[in-house]
Amino acid sequence: MAFMMSTTPGIPPSPSPPTLSQPQPQPPASLPLRTIPGTYGWPLLGPISDRLDYFWFQGPETFFKKRTEKYKSTVFRTNVPPSFPLFVNVNPNVIAVLDCKSFSYMFDMELVEKKNVLVGDFMPSVKFTGDLRTCAYLDTSEPQHSQIKNFAMDILKRSSKTWVPELTANLSTFWDTIEADVSKDGSASYLIPLQKFIFKFLTKCLVGADPASSPKIAKSGYAMLDRWLALQLLPTVKIGVLQPLEEILLHSFAYPSFLVSGDYNQLYQFIEEHGKEVVKRGETDFGLTKEVTIHNLLFVLGFNAFGGFSVFLPSLIGTIASDTTGLQAKIVKEVRENAGSTLSFDSVKNLQLLQSVVYEALRLNPPVPLQFARARKDFQLSSHDSAFDIKKGELLCGFQQQVMRDEKVFDEPDTFKPDRFMKNKELLNYLYWSNGPQTGSPSESNKQCAAKDYVTLTATLLVAYAFQRYDSITGTGTSITALEKAK
Repeated sequence: MAFMMSTTPGIPPSPSPPTLSQPQPQPPASLPLRTIPGTYGWPLLGPISDRLDYFWFQGPETFFKKRTEKYKSTVFRTNVPPSFPLFVNVNPNVIAVLDCKSFSYMFDMELVEKKNVLVGDFMPSVKFTGDLRTCAYLDTSEPQHSQIKNFAMDILKRSSKTWVPELTANLSTFWDTIEADVSKDGSASYLIPLQKFIFKFLTKCLVGADPASSPKIAKSGYAMLDRWLALQLLPTVKIGVLQPLEEILLHSFAYPSFLVSGDYNQLYQFIEEHGKEVVKRGETDFGLTKEVTIHNLLFVLGFNAFGGFSVFLPSLIGTIASDTTGLQAKIVKEVRENAGSTLSFDSVKNLQLLQSVVYEALRLNPPVPLQFARARKDFQLSSHDSAFDIKKGELLCGFQQQVMRDEKVFDEPDTFKPDRFMKNKELLNYLYWSNGPQTGSPSESNKQCAAKDYVTLTATLLVAYAFQRYDSITGTGTSITALEKAK
């Protein structure tokens, strides 16, 4: 899952400093040329063995870490699932790039392409998206990519006037619910209320439609998106249920789209009926057909925005709510001294510590675990210590959780340091969660998340709102166990 959409005229500027120079992949002329270590193993057996390690015996984090140690290299050949026997048209062979330097080549659109590699060589059926490839699966060289990405950025630009009011209004409802549950039961699971909040807020801002206008969508829209997302991504994600059932039932085949076609059609019809203004703009201003407009709008809403926030916000809330180092008191002080009585995009620029907390949470828990790119031509790629020859057509794979723990870039990389990005803003050059550096500028000519600035601003606003309302919050990544109201 990836957040969608960036800085265009009218969109609030990123709170990150615009003057930072962005590191570009440099020719590895001074580094020793090394043959890429690693192996794909025997046909069938190698991919199956790696798949079992990835999902069962090791898990993704250990899978990549052990191979890095084995080959003494952050660049190596391996297989990533899904794979044989039932994914007969999927090639699991990849070149892993697991340090900040080698990973950065994945964003150079002169060297790599992004056609149909959002989640690797495996691509969910286009029947999940109305028999068409949405923008996330298009390479920048494809003509429709520019049209659709510009449309997505225009949606954001126009939503900027309603973004904060809708966010705070829906946050009020969210915290009222959590507060009532904690008062009644002593704790509150917040995942479903959070998803309901995310869905309503995003639908009103991006689609320009209120879910309340359709009782079915208001009640179950978030769950429809959950099911639609799950069936597309299950073959690629470790769930953690009892093995070998997970391998047999979740990772052995692609789920058919007809299982969620009813949900998807209802969401499509809702946008068609209640998001007419946005849909019309896609047709008249960007030359898209109605069908292309709605399917891409639904993908932006459901896959990019709703899916991304549903992964990231619980990790952010859990990190802050479980902290015992005094971080909350520092955030409370900063918010109440610097944010003003009314939160806005401008006011959060004064919250340097809180922005750094958001960046650090994205570094340690990026919402998109894997990034992929296919070599557009032969080229040389370098890690910190070696150069490697990459051949046209080879698939690069970066596991972001390891890349963002590059010890040559980040001091004490496994430690959560709330003020890390306050002390050294140059590190934003290496914060890659958005399919590009945090200091980058999304455009029609690249694949960077067009809403990268909106994501960090929204997360900062969400936490700031919470600590205007409460002196302390105690909880985990799934539940709140105590709330102390602001005095």
